[in-house]
Amino acid sequence: MAGISNQEDNTPDPHETFLRLWTHHEPELRAYVRSCCPKAQEVDDVMQEVSVAALRKFSTLDDHSAFGPWACLIARYELLSARRRYARDRLVLAEDIVELLADEGAQELPLRHQQLQALDHCIEKLPRERRELAVAAYARDTTIRKMAAQLKRTEGSLYQLLARTRKELHRCMEKTLAGAES
Repeated sequence: MAGISNQEDNTPDPHETFLRLWTHHEPELRAYVRSCCPKAQEVDDVMQEVSVAALRKFSTLDDHSAFGPWACLIARYELLSARRRYARDRLVLAEDIVELLADEGAQELPLRHQQLQALDHCIEKLPRERRELAVAAYARDTTIRKMAAQLKRTEGSLYQLLARTRKELHRCMEKTLAGAES
């Protein structure tokens, strides 16, 4: 993934290269961090720290094709740092457990990438209205109550429709992933 070159000297802009690589790998990095953090706010905080640290250290990365594992290593250290910051919280996992989860998460990055691609594929196959509903249901600051009021539906009917949509997505993903393995 090469960045766009400066027109004057034909060298890739390192900030643009970083941004392209970050954007490409961010979903799987977020899934990795989420597997180690119990709270959404912690995930956001750790991801912000990972992005800042990765940008600062980007000039030390020689092989851009290794960006994913490299950023994952940075995330691991940021997770451990966050664990120490949140140590007063009773729900903090022991450091050796966090390390174990981080190791497993790093090994699962390719699988998570496949799963995200399968999910994108399956969401695209949904009828437009159901696709928009599914995406809206998982948006920040959205509640079923607000959605039901906007759509003039009962909360119960919306929950049922979302449950059917999730089942359909799950079946589609299983088929898609099974087809990728063969």
